Amino acid sequence: MDLKMETDMDCLAQLSEDQKIAFMKAFARLAAADGNVDEDEMAYIKNVAVVYGVSPQRVNEILKVDSDDEVVEAVKIINNRRAALELIKEMCILAHADDVLSDEETVLIGKVGMAMGVDLEKIEQISNWVIDRIIWLEEAKIIFEEV
Repeated sequence: MDLKMETDMDCLAQLSEDQKIAFMKAFARLAAADGNVDEDEMAYIKNVAVVYGVSPQRVNEILKVDSDDEVVEAVKIINNRRAALELIKEMCILAHADDVLSDEETVLIGKVGMAMGVDLEKIEQISNWVIDRIIWLEEAKIIFEEV
């Protein structure tokens, strides 16, 4: 699903490499939350890492993350509020990309948000905004006969 959303690259450019790694670890873990990681998801994560300026040597570190606890600890260093909100938004987009939001994905997004100081109400607000955007884009396809 192409949600036609763009990450606030200016905000992310201000993060340290360790903060970018933490951001990407959350992505990688979310992609694996449903127990199935396909090649497209891995390629996407690798491409995003390159776009974010993560060194190639550290990409394997991102892909090897294997526990929610590791991700929760990692994201605690993201102290930029806008970057934290962007991460929650991007995780919601990724979680909705396959049209199935699993309990595991929901719990991980909540844990990650809370570790960065984002309360559950704000996380729910972001998730609802992403869902509204998905609905809006689907309606546009019908209206403009793109089906």
